[in-house]
Amino acid sequence: MKLPNLTILDEKDKILHTKSKEVVFPLKDEDKKRIKDMLTYLTMSQIEEYSEEYDLRPGMGLAYIQLGIPKRIFVIVEELENKEFKNYVVINPKIISHSEEEIYVGEGEGCLSVNREVEGIVPRYARITVEAQDIEGNKYTIRVREDISVAFQHEIDHLNGILFVDKIDPKNPYKNIEKYREI
Repeated sequence: MKLPNLTILDEKDKILHTKSKEVVFPLKDEDKKRIKDMLTYLTMSQIEEYSEEYDLRPGMGLAYIQLGIPKRIFVIVEELENKEFKNYVVINPKIISHSEEEIYVGEGEGCLSVNREVEGIVPRYARITVEAQDIEGNKYTIRVREDISVAFQHEIDHLNGILFVDKIDPKNPYKNIEKYREI
């Protein structure tokens, strides 16, 4: 596998706080290639031999805005087991419903644009239903839960110009932790 040449912006870059624009179909070939490159990059980052060889931080999600492009597109690569992966290509997403139950990632959320340890919790819905479009522009609805629900919400935040660190109370990073379930 060849590592795609992607430049992921650091949190200091102001464009990461830009709200991304709706995508118009059909997608250009360069967008289809970029989406494929993003999926390959994330897959390689989760395979130990590649992450070591290329010095990659493991990541499961990447939004277009993290590449400096304000379009409402993100991808997620979920490792199922032993180098088997499920890919999600999500274009123009809208959360249409969510659970009342909220969760947080016990070890803390991470982000390929945030190159530092961050203390604190980010409350997320345990389950969400999202309406989106695929790479061909076909509409679909997907219900995700637990860690994939967290990943979807994290990436949708990116599309709205929000980083997970923006959601952590700097004075009280574990505020109201007892209200949420740890995953």
